[in-house]
Amino acid sequence: MKFDSPLFDRIRVKPAERPQLGDPACDWPGCHEDATHRAPKGRLREGEYWRFCLDHVREYNHSYNFFAGMSEDAISRYQKEAITGHRPTWKIGVNGKRSGPGASQNERWQFFADDPFGLFQETGASRFQAERNASEGRVVRNAERKALDVLGLEGTASAPDIKARFKVLVKRHHPDANGGDRSCEDRLREIIQAYNYLKSVGWC
Repeated sequence: MKFDSPLFDRIRVKPAERPQLGDPACDWPGCHEDATHRAPKGRLREGEYWRFCLDHVREYNHSYNFFAGMSEDAISRYQKEAITGHRPTWKIGVNGKRSGPGASQNERWQFFADDPFGLFQETGASRFQAERNASEGRVVRNAERKALDVLGLEGTASAPDIKARFKVLVKRHHPDANGGDRSCEDRLREIIQAYNYLKSVGWC
């Protein structure tokens, strides 16, 4: 064989093939069958698995309980937190301001973003409505004043006031709240029409 042959550089020794090992033995006590299936070890051992044969994985799955050892309250809390992947969540707007008896003056952070429509604060909508009426000098038209009178409100009423009053009046005059008496239907119709009108002109 010539050592300067162009074929010499292309000679490769085929690597020795490793013997194929069979499946590990079943983890079930006393079983020596091949472990062809895996099963989770439990809630506190995520990522760890048992290796079982088909018969024993069926038996294990039949009696497996992920919530074993947890109370009903703990199970409900776990399932609720699982919706967000067990990550912490907050209500909209609570991160902008921290207040309360345990918070110092420096800890009472302010929410710096503009919120003209009061989406992130519970009282923002009513404050915005009052400020808009005052700054713009909103003129209450006769139809609007009449609708407010039907609801028993003044011309300075805010959107939350109108909505709250509407709910109270509907509950009071609904036939179901009066034992099926239909004598208040006309009054209920007036209330609904007044509320819908105020809603259509931007009062609520």
